Amino acid sequence: MEKILIKIGAALAVMGVLLYSSVFIVVQTQQALVLQFGEIVREIKEPGLKFKLPFVQNVIFFDNRLLDFRAQPAEFISKNRETDVEERVVIDAFVRYRITDPVLFYQAVRTEANLASRLNSIVVSNMRKTLANHSLSDLLSKDRAAIMEQIRLQVNRQATRGDMEDRAEGSVGVETTQRRGQGFGIEILDLRIVRADLPADISQATYERMRKNFTKEAQKFRAEGEERALEIRSKADREKVEILAKAQKESETIRGEGDGEAAGITASAFGRDPSFYDFYRSMQAYRNTLAKEDTTVVMSPDKGFLKQLNQ
Repeated sequence: MEKILIKIGAALAVMGVLLYSSVFIVVQTQQALVLQFGEIVREIKEPGLKFKLPFVQNVIFFDNRLLDFRAQPAEFISKNRETDVEERVVIDAFVRYRITDPVLFYQAVRTEANLASRLNSIVVSNMRKTLANHSLSDLLSKDRAAIMEQIRLQVNRQATRGDMEDRAEGSVGVETTQRRGQGFGIEILDLRIVRADLPADISQATYERMRKNFTKEAQKFRAEGEERALEIRSKADREKVEILAKAQKESETIRGEGDGEAAGITASAFGRDPSFYDFYRSMQAYRNTLAKEDTTVVMSPDKGFLKQLNQ
């Protein structure tokens, strides 16, 4: 009985190992190739639970989503059509692609890392060819989208129909010869420029030239501002003097007219009763003279100054 249980356990273990080795899952974001001794025997693009022969077959997976590739920054020569002068410009670009044919992709590059090195040379060569007919200002204008679309079509054509770089580099093996005209099994969906800039040496010279120009402009604006401020202050000071003089003149005129009118009123009022006027003027003189408590006045009683006090 014990031997039977051992045999059953061993059989179940072997079946588990076989089942584990023959079952695999392809998720929605993946596509797979089943290889047998390095040869492709099956392509799987639909997700789900899949089976393979244990131990003799293995599975490699590829992403079926949109993938990114960033090309190495490279220096290009563009041409300024206005000045007919060549311009050096450093461009950093990225590519978005999708693996559309896993079989062809595996036969051509096997991995995404290998594709990156191949695709980088294709992107750079096509950008260099296209940008030779455009200037840096074109890349910064509304024509940029059309230029990048033109480059994308060229890269996609080369990546899907054949590897021109292989032929340029002299790779003429049997596998490469069979792949010519087939491409990498990918589709280039987008190609954009991340950064377009002048080389570091030219940038520094340009920045220095811009700094000097801006400094010169700032000095010019500052001098014009100071001149304008001086004009405004001078005008304000002159207007201030004119306004004060006019106000002083008007005040003196009004004061004179008031004093004249007051003198006229006073003369008219006192002319009606001379004795009262004499009494009023005497009282004012007494008040002004005897205002202080310690004032001492010594004079003859028959003086006219005291006549009002004698009455």
